[in-house]
Amino acid sequence: MEKTKFLLDESQIPRSWYNLAADLPGLPLAPTLSSVTGKPLTRDEMAATMPEPIADQELSTERDIEIPEPVRQLYAQWRPSPLYRARRLERALDTPARIYYKYEGVAPSGSHKPNTGIPQAFYNKEAGKTGLITETGAGQWGSATALSAALFGLTAKVFMVKVSFQQKPYRRALMESYGTVCVPSPSPETAVGRAILAADPDSPGSLGIATSEALETAAADPSLGYVLGSSANHVLLHQTVIGQEALLQMALADDYPDVIVGCAGGGSNLAGLTFPFLGAQLRGGPKVRVLAVEPAACPTLTRGSIAYDYADTGRLGPLFRMHTLGHEFMPPPVHAGGLRAHGMGPMVSRAVEDKLIEPIAVGQTSCFEAGVQFNRTEGILPAPESTHAIRGAIDEALRCRAEGRSRTILFGLSGHGHFDLVAYEKYFAGNLEDEAVSEEQLDRAAASIPRQPGAAS
Repeated sequence: MEKTKFLLDESQIPRSWYNLAADLPGLPLAPTLSSVTGKPLTRDEMAATMPEPIADQELSTERDIEIPEPVRQLYAQWRPSPLYRARRLERALDTPARIYYKYEGVAPSGSHKPNTGIPQAFYNKEAGKTGLITETGAGQWGSATALSAALFGLTAKVFMVKVSFQQKPYRRALMESYGTVCVPSPSPETAVGRAILAADPDSPGSLGIATSEALETAAADPSLGYVLGSSANHVLLHQTVIGQEALLQMALADDYPDVIVGCAGGGSNLAGLTFPFLGAQLRGGPKVRVLAVEPAACPTLTRGSIAYDYADTGRLGPLFRMHTLGHEFMPPPVHAGGLRAHGMGPMVSRAVEDKLIEPIAVGQTSCFEAGVQFNRTEGILPAPESTHAIRGAIDEALRCRAEGRSRTILFGLSGHGHFDLVAYEKYFAGNLEDEAVSEEQLDRAAASIPRQPGAAS
């Protein structure tokens, strides 16, 4: 029988996180800027708002950063995660391509997000915090925060983008089962939320708004540690356990990817899978083509600008140099809520600038079509976010068929879709649409990007 599942044992859980900043060519990463002064944030300024080890990781250019043993012990509940060869999907596509996927849905909360949730909870506990505060889009990050807080005996509160709060009631229930308080955003609990609701009582919310609400709440209570699920350097760093394991598993398969595909919102899943392979390439290893697949309804990489911008709508946090649609961009309420981010992680943006990553945008109905085909061949129902990676992988496999060429394709299956059945129900009923974003909408949102970084308008 041909092998389709490639497993590692607990001893092969990575002992360090991999930092792509150590291997990027040319200029160093652009610094994060203070929203008050417009000057680069110092290590001490960062450490005033986050645990010192996280501040160090955010600024680090070291290649390998040790994973604390208590974190590795909790990782061992589900890591190493499996890597599969999608042989049934290959046959259904009649493609000469070899398709592999790294499956993160085996984590207790159902996605890759605990890879960073657990270390952030650990460091905040060590720093004396008694609770965590954060935002979430589709709820995967909120669920991971809820899980991580429970494991370390911390409280947690999550501001969840309102449209996802309404679309995904069981994701909310999962958070509550861990003891977390989940609040639809925008909410009347914060000044930012009240201002948004006054202007638009029916606002569907956005990650930028939810982030502002979480930051405002954290600033008012020093017992709370603010944690975030994507974009920041330390978050992308933590996720590299995915790609490090995948390198070992591809060796078990006696294969190596020509193409790696990941969905792209803020960048954590994409970076976690691809950065270790890109690092190997930059150090003289095999070259890989990396595809970042984002929703056409939130085309940050494909139609955004590189600029310093805020990660939150209320402009409470610092400014990052990144691909951005503007911090006031309000994405359509597509079901891939975890990909509705106006800004991309700075390190992913840099990799796109350096042409290490190629971005593409796709519509949600074609993604759900790909997700259903994957489910009916491989037996795993993917999260709406993950269907973007599946769409990209299937399109590459079909290209191989058309060209009569065999390539090895690896994609990230970042989570399962068991809490997204409402979206699938709408797809089967023909009630999902491909939301369009006009140039006028993009221009209007882009006008919110600061012309002088750090200058409050």
